[in-house]
Amino acid sequence: MVKKEVSATAKDGNEVVGNVTVTVNFPETVQEAFDNGISEEALLSNAFANWKVTLQSAIRNRLKAGKSVDEIQSDMDSAKMGVTMTANKVDPQQAFINKFKTANPEEQARMLALLQEAAQA
Repeated sequence: MVKKEVSATAKDGNEVVGNVTVTVNFPETVQEAFDNGISEEALLSNAFANWKVTLQSAIRNRLKAGKSVDEIQSDMDSAKMGVTMTANKVDPQQAFINKFKTANPEEQARMLALLQEAAQA
């Protein structure tokens, strides 16, 4: 086992209400984790929970970039836990178009007005 520091800051709005750093034992290998009472199920459950957060972030980034569901699914087909996914660049024009398509009529009218105003400037 190796000692590692873990820090956390608690905020209420923008106000910091506490900041703490603690030292905890981390296993250095999977076998060491098992030897110290961490079950395979617990290890996998934690790993999958963290990977799910990573995947959700990747999906959000692709949505912001204006990718379709099929394009996002294609990207996710090659996702592997622990392997960095390629960065996703946002296409502002496609993102605007996608936002327009999903907006309600009032929001679409506001977006069209913004475009017309920008064209006259």
